[in-house]
Amino acid sequence: MSNLVIVESPAKASTIEKILGKDFKVVSSYGHIRDLEKKNMGIDLKGSFEPQYCVSADKKKILHSLIKESKKSNTIWLATDEDREGEAIAWHLFETLELHDKNVNRIVFHEITASAITKAVANPRDIDINLVNAQQARRILDRIVGFKISPILWKKVKSGLSAGRVQSVAVRLIVEREKKISVFKPIKSFQITADFLVKNSESFNAIMLNDVSEKNTAKSLLESFVNTKFIVDSIDTKPSFSAPSSPFTTSSLQQVASSRLGFSVSRTMSVAQKLYESGHITYMRTDSTNLSKDSMSAIESYVISNYGANYFKARKYSTKTKVAQEAHEAIRPTQFNNLICGKDDAQKKLYRLIWERTICSQMSNAVIDKTIMNINVANKENSIFQAKGQIIKFDGYLKVQKQFASSQKDKLLPSLKEGDSLDFKSIIAKEKYSKPPSRFTEASLVKKLEELGIGRPSTYAPTISTIQKREYVVKDDVEGREIDHAHLILEQNSVIEKTVVDLIGSEKKKLSPTEIGKLTTEFLVEHFKDILEYNFTAKIESQFDDVAMGKKEWKNLIKTFYAQFEPTVLNADQNSEKITGQRELGVDPNTGKNIYVRLGKYGPIVQMGDIIEGGDKPKYAKLRKGQSIDLINLDMALELFKLPRTIGAIDNKDIIVSEGKYGPYVRYDNNFVSLGDLDPMTVTLEECVKLIEKKREFDKQKIINSFNSDDAIIQVCNGKYGPYIKYNKKNYKIPKETDPHKLTKDDCLNLIQKSSKK
Repeated sequence: MSNLVIVESPAKASTIEKILGKDFKVVSSYGHIRDLEKKNMGIDLKGSFEPQYCVSADKKKILHSLIKESKKSNTIWLATDEDREGEAIAWHLFETLELHDKNVNRIVFHEITASAITKAVANPRDIDINLVNAQQARRILDRIVGFKISPILWKKVKSGLSAGRVQSVAVRLIVEREKKISVFKPIKSFQITADFLVKNSESFNAIMLNDVSEKNTAKSLLESFVNTKFIVDSIDTKPSFSAPSSPFTTSSLQQVASSRLGFSVSRTMSVAQKLYESGHITYMRTDSTNLSKDSMSAIESYVISNYGANYFKARKYSTKTKVAQEAHEAIRPTQFNNLICGKDDAQKKLYRLIWERTICSQMSNAVIDKTIMNINVANKENSIFQAKGQIIKFDGYLKVQKQFASSQKDKLLPSLKEGDSLDFKSIIAKEKYSKPPSRFTEASLVKKLEELGIGRPSTYAPTISTIQKREYVVKDDVEGREIDHAHLILEQNSVIEKTVVDLIGSEKKKLSPTEIGKLTTEFLVEHFKDILEYNFTAKIESQFDDVAMGKKEWKNLIKTFYAQFEPTVLNADQNSEKITGQRELGVDPNTGKNIYVRLGKYGPIVQMGDIIEGGDKPKYAKLRKGQSIDLINLDMALELFKLPRTIGAIDNKDIIVSEGKYGPYVRYDNNFVSLGDLDPMTVTLEECVKLIEKKREFDKQKIINSFNSDDAIIQVCNGKYGPYIKYNKKNYKIPKETDPHKLTKDDCLNLIQKSSKK
């Protein structure tokens, strides 16, 4: 074999091999082949800062196979991804496979198509050592930060914690947003809207420009509108333009996929990776909005042939991020005539999003006539109502982007002229409250990190996954609270008042800091202020970019950083107190014991009584979902000591309710049943009995059949993901085409044996 091509992912190896033909064999390294050693941090901190690498344990078999294949080949083509990570993987392969005496070519392509790969093979280059060094600098600096700070967190906050240059700053953003929400004081006001009548019985809505702060003022104002003339003061119509958005970068794709498709950041990247490996889209880790000349020409041809020349407008976009790799291309389809691509629904939806955004980026503006009508109240200053309407005169890119077009649809105002008099059907003053800042979604956090210059396209998804996995942050729905709003309604010359119950503060899939996240951030901000500064993190990213461009020597960057960082580490280790967030809440009126809240070994707890040698042990209770160390009060703490709660018995066996790691539950006869949405503080015996009976019925239906075996019982069961066999505390899949009700004992043993061999 003369040519061996090494790629990162096995999924794209077969596609590329088909394109290149029989003279090429394409194999995969399955990502990085080696990493920094764990011993001594894998870095020579006392001298040269030279990294010490070792082959990962799970990659030794892969490495052996790659060495074997490379020895059979005359030319090695390193075709890892086009970003810095990919360049570093190519370099690690070069070093580990000992390719110094081989004919080695580095090739890159941002799409897996015949033309792109053929072009790459025709234009090989050497490994770009500057890009490699930029990735080494990032990896080594992040290793130093993580390995130096994490042990201090174990001693001062809680064992098992970790710190990271980007992840800790991301958590800080979420913690600071939560603080703003907790101290936010809503401002009440009344918004006044009028439903005006026109002669032909149609009506239209208008909003008064100035809100009213007090209820009595709002009521008096509505009463003053009785027998008052409303005059059309001005009608102003102006053409406006709606321009399409730029093609997708990694960040913007993650944000739009979140809002339009409900995808998490990691799911977006996983689906995009599959589309890329299948040859449907270009490389999906990029911060550039550039489009190649060939792709722009293809879009022009598509738009003109399908919609007409007046729908096409060539555009070049500039990237707004602080440091963008403009040599790369935006995320776009590889074939614009393919409107649908992908193996499953998620891939098809994401592909359509990318196709639509790319096509629209080279289309004409939508032209919209916007009309603003001001309506004055006779003899009253500052009481101006305003109505808005619009007509789409030319749809432009909205012809393709139909989902956005629905929000831009025609909103017609009635045919009126200045000086016309209007009657009202009703005027309503609605009580409203100003809203606190919104918590971050995954997508809005990516946007903020990008704005601050923190991280790069390849880091967003793993950073957000890491802070959730390590339980600094949880992604959850935030429960709102019901609040009474006053509605003052003027109809038929009299004002009536209604109370409307609204749900406020409800948020879906938002990121909230855990107590561990808050306390860890508090400690890091106090003792590692520089590392947690947003500007510092962005500045380091900029220095990595300088290394990538050959402007800065990477080891000097690390030396300079370490000289400033190491004294900070020593100071934090020697001169900081253990942080628990402990607060004294007051005294229990029944026992006279002090009540505290603090961070415990397994999370935030309340404590009744002091720890006194030889004295009674304090009582402990866990905080419930939605409660926090900094906001809980004495009454709330005392309630927690009521759990676990015995609420009755069946057959002389107690029924106990409490709250655990996975939420509220009822325990009966050593069996646990989830309470779901029921509150363990208020749930009744009758409700618990129903849940227990329902669980018993489910368990009966769960077992389809059972057989006695020599060493254990074989059970055929119904499960959440389909039927399965349970044997010796292990589960075995039943093929879809097999009826679980007809399985015999021998059938089960055969399936178990086949599965065990696999």
